Amino acid sequence: TSGGVVAAGTIGAAILSATGWEGAVILGAFFVPSTLVGRLRRDSPAGTDAKGERRDAVQVLANGSAAAVGALLELVAPGVGSWIVTSSLAAAAADTWATSLGSRSRSNPRQLISWRPVSPGTSGGVSVAGSLGAVAGGLVVALAGFSAGGGAPLIVAGTAIGFVGMLLDSLLGAGVQGRFVCPVCGTPSERRRHHCGSVTQLVGGWRWLDNDGVNALATGFAAIAGGLMWCWLS
Repeated sequence: TSGGVVAAGTIGAAILSATGWEGAVILGAFFVPSTLVGRLRRDSPAGTDAKGERRDAVQVLANGSAAAVGALLELVAPGVGSWIVTSSLAAAAADTWATSLGSRSRSNPRQLISWRPVSPGTSGGVSVAGSLGAVAGGLVVALAGFSAGGGAPLIVAGTAIGFVGMLLDSLLGAGVQGRFVCPVCGTPSERRRHHCGSVTQLVGGWRWLDNDGVNALATGFAAIAGGLMWCWLS
């Protein structure tokens, strides 16, 4: 969306100004492959009320703010910025690849906590195909971080942090993300207003925590983990 363009430009400017071409490589490795993989995603059932492929400003900030803030730390501690950007965007890529490739699975995903089958696109659902996609997405970004001078340990660390970030995203989505139901048509929704126009009713989780909030927490965790790993190895 137009707001998403402004948010993406702001985040990109912060990353590029602080980390230079290294950040550009990592950012490109997240954006381009994730966009292409996103084209493979099957439409979610109507009841999940997903926002769709177009990203608004809130979605962009939820996935990129941690990387932008972490990149600015490069001005204080040279070397840490690329690790934080890589780890945070690896988590965002892992989640994107997991969702897109998981939607192509022949079997329904399972809710991470209860392990009950759920509809594709449901927050907190995991599958073998999605998990393998998460590893691949995190690895692509981690390899970019390595090629940009982050060092060989970043390949393993970035991939692992990205995958764990995806699992945290699924755990929060299954456990505490707000879950709603439309009182008119009776279908589940992740929004406070269903696409039919009716105000939804809370049936579980925290009302204030939506999918964008979950994404922000997961990428924020990954950014902190990447920074701590850099400190430890240094």
